[in-house]
Amino acid sequence: MAFSGSGWASTPQILNGRWFMLFASFLIMSVNGTTSLFSVYSNNLKSSLGYSQTTLLLLSFFKDLGANVGILPGLINQVMPPVVVLSLGAALNFFGYFMFWLALTKRMASPQVWHMCLYIFLAANSQTFSENGSLVACVENFPESRVLVLGLLKGFIGLSGAILTQLYHSIYGEDANALILLLACLPTAIYIANLRTIRTINDVRQQPDKLRVFYKFLYISLGLAGFLMIVIILQNETPFSKFEYGISTASVLIILFLPLVIVIKEEYEISKSRTQAVDDPDQLEVITRTPVTPPVPAPLGQEVSMSWYKDAFRPPERGEDYTILQALCSIDLLILFFASICGIGGTLTAINNLGQIGASLGYSTKSISTFVSLISIWNYLGRVVAGFASEILLTKYKFPRPLLLTIVLLFSCFGHVLIAFNVWNGLYVASIIVGFCFGAQWPLLLTIISEIFGLKYYSTLLNFGVVASPIGSYVLNVVITGRLYDKEAEKQMKAFGIARKGQDSMDCKGEECFRLAFIIITIVTVVGAIVSALLVLRTWKFYKSGIYKRFKKTTEAKAEEVEMEVAGNSGDR
Repeated sequence: MAFSGSGWASTPQILNGRWFMLFASFLIMSVNGTTSLFSVYSNNLKSSLGYSQTTLLLLSFFKDLGANVGILPGLINQVMPPVVVLSLGAALNFFGYFMFWLALTKRMASPQVWHMCLYIFLAANSQTFSENGSLVACVENFPESRVLVLGLLKGFIGLSGAILTQLYHSIYGEDANALILLLACLPTAIYIANLRTIRTINDVRQQPDKLRVFYKFLYISLGLAGFLMIVIILQNETPFSKFEYGISTASVLIILFLPLVIVIKEEYEISKSRTQAVDDPDQLEVITRTPVTPPVPAPLGQEVSMSWYKDAFRPPERGEDYTILQALCSIDLLILFFASICGIGGTLTAINNLGQIGASLGYSTKSISTFVSLISIWNYLGRVVAGFASEILLTKYKFPRPLLLTIVLLFSCFGHVLIAFNVWNGLYVASIIVGFCFGAQWPLLLTIISEIFGLKYYSTLLNFGVVASPIGSYVLNVVITGRLYDKEAEKQMKAFGIARKGQDSMDCKGEECFRLAFIIITIVTVVGAIVSALLVLRTWKFYKSGIYKRFKKTTEAKAEEVEMEVAGNSGDR
């Protein structure tokens, strides 16, 4: 190859390697948490369009529905390359948020409520396309490190709210309507820029130090989270000028792109080692392994006689590749689904109502903005801590991942209680607990699905799992919280002799506005934790048996094939 041995020779490897693909996924995830900013502009919806709290929470439900119903992109991703999925995500993101911006700024005729629900559903649904395209490819490229990958990627989603907030303030100041325009343009541009990069890479030759690389990414992301935390505290204490926001945003972008330095170094070393192996076959390490005997296929007649519905109730052992129907008929998935409805639905209700909770309890607008940023950062910490800590606990002590999920559900109840009883300055602590627990549930949920049901249909099955989120959000957020809030607001208006006119919004003041709702949410979450404990009992032996042995054997077999191919090529020279 031309320029062999020079730095230029490794350029294709850098751009085409799986580490660079992982970095591109970090960038996509860092702008993929647009739905977490709903609280920033939700009050504008009430004042500009005159929505009630129930109507506002209906919009919030469709936002959550769009962000979590990814069955269609999952099915598309099973049969089409990620470039198709990302392209569809870019189109939906721009159309949904742009139409939402036109309506909110009255640049178009005032839309009906169902129009707004459709716009925010499409905008939020774009996240499932981009997430399926990049996240599934990363899990397939790093099967043994899936929980680390999921923790990092989900962590960047958690940080995206704080990152986008910094960008928004540095460009638009305090114009919340302009934030929606930013959400329409920036993620769309990032998706399009990485259409070629995101893909499944067949060369999965292992690096003995790859765990070290993941920890470097973790340290950088922790540094980014720490910097954002400091900036948020300073902004809460002293108002920032647009220039100061610009400096903080530039610093955020520099830290965000630091993983690229590690990627270039790792991909260069891979390219260099491959070139040396081809030039000097004596450097090849000779490894003796027992040949892998391929499974003997069943006779055709036997395959035909096995009816699909009987096979649905004859699932393989946990950890093997389930079919979609086998997984959907599994008690394990039903338990996980119900626990997620209770846990994610409760924490999501707190996040979506944070602006109204703060306003009803007398917190300032600046404090409410601080809560949103705190939730974003602790959402990130929950995701990466759940990913890395659960992997350490599982590797060293064979600690079942469903047990950690149960603990997280119980811990989230403390945040709900703080909101329900309006402990002094308790909303600061509650935002931390709720944000952490909301984030921690996601990598645990997605990893448990991949571990129990296999990776063959993971792109589709993970989306069946996350459907629990909008269901829980609708029941706990719209049906319970929204109606109880409006009922209390109407009661207060009657007490003061104020008559509601048409679609005028109703504002509720005091701790009574959300007390009963969050007492109910606490009880529901406890029930979810009890149900989750059943999954712990069912999968206890599975997690104690060493769940990654099969993936290590598969990876070794693929690595041996690559080594044999390199040796064969060098012998032809």
